Amino acid sequence: MQGIRFPVGRLPDEALLSGLATGDPELAATFVRRFQHTVFGVAIAVTGDPQLAEDIAQQTFERAWRHAQIYDPRRGSVATWLTTIAHNLAVDALRSRRSEPMAPEDLDVLLDVVSETPEQWALADEASARLRAAVAQLPREQGRALVMAGIYGMTAQQIADWEKIPLGTAKTRIRTAMAKLRNTLTSPKRGDHGQ
Repeated sequence: MQGIRFPVGRLPDEALLSGLATGDPELAATFVRRFQHTVFGVAIAVTGDPQLAEDIAQQTFERAWRHAQIYDPRRGSVATWLTTIAHNLAVDALRSRRSEPMAPEDLDVLLDVVSETPEQWALADEASARLRAAVAQLPREQGRALVMAGIYGMTAQQIADWEKIPLGTAKTRIRTAMAKLRNTLTSPKRGDHGQ
């Protein structure tokens, strides 16, 4: 039994976060690889500066390592926790860089990024519930391919390898799922009737 190990790439996010907290280099590297694109994506979306976004991504993982023990799965997924950290660090970085007054036309963009209202949260919850329902309606293999690509950032080749299917099949599953999702989400909801 001693020589048998579970592949770290298949460990749940929470297990990788625990491994990060313990300082296990293999688990830490796997954790960073799993979330690096997502964290960088949030940072670049907020800052628009690739160099600053890289710094923020590094700070996000450092903060996750230092505070892994306070992560509470009841308050959201590991990905949500990490993206919140990245978003907050990016907003703080923008604020600290602003030593000169902002032009009024630039203020709206910054306010959209930093202000979150209950209405925005409600709309986001409604949109995410609708998205989850639409993904749940997909055939299982298409839903899996879509989630692997969209949420985990896997390439079609990685999905093909993981699912042990041809590359073309993986691409078709992703493309078909996206088309079905687009049709479902862009069609009017019942009860809207042009309002």
